[in-house]
Amino acid sequence: MKNSEKQGQTNAAQPKAAPSKEIKNNAKKIDIVEPAADAAVELKDLFVDSLKDIYWAENALVGALPKMAANATAAGLSGTILEHLSVTQNQVARLEQVFDLLGEKAEGKKCEAMAGLLKEGDSILEETTPGAVRDAGIIAASQKIEHYEIATYGTLVAFAKAIGENDAAKLLTQTLAEEKEADCLLNDVALNVVNFTAAE
Repeated sequence: MKNSEKQGQTNAAQPKAAPSKEIKNNAKKIDIVEPAADAAVELKDLFVDSLKDIYWAENALVGALPKMAANATAAGLSGTILEHLSVTQNQVARLEQVFDLLGEKAEGKKCEAMAGLLKEGDSILEETTPGAVRDAGIIAASQKIEHYEIATYGTLVAFAKAIGENDAAKLLTQTLAEEKEADCLLNDVALNVVNFTAAE
């Protein structure tokens, strides 16, 4: 018998490989989460709950932005952050208008996402020395926050329109546009100044 034929027989006789553990783990049953007693029943409930979340987030950001600005050294970065502080304060007031339109009390509910992003921002300050590298870290942390806010406000606008709250949708659309603009301004500072200086 030729060697090639023997090799073919050997391969044919081998049993099929058992599925990997990873594939088996994917077949595990996933538990269905039981809703809390105060869980949202209608889309409006989820909308109001989401407003409380971002209201807390924006107020927390008002407290965090001055620290970011104080630790920035690049020309224009500190000013950009402080300018957005003023914008954020207006956004808080705008959210209060939205609550008023809905006949709801303006109150916050801790936003775990924003709390985590702000904690990460603090870590970046601790892990970088003052100068261009820290500035790059501040921009990175700030843009993560902006991207979270853009996603949140985009969803809130969609929810408001779906439940017929068009005046609320208009107010939230203004904020969405401001968050996108803030992201662009941070991007400009990063790409035109900070990143190149940090890389030197």
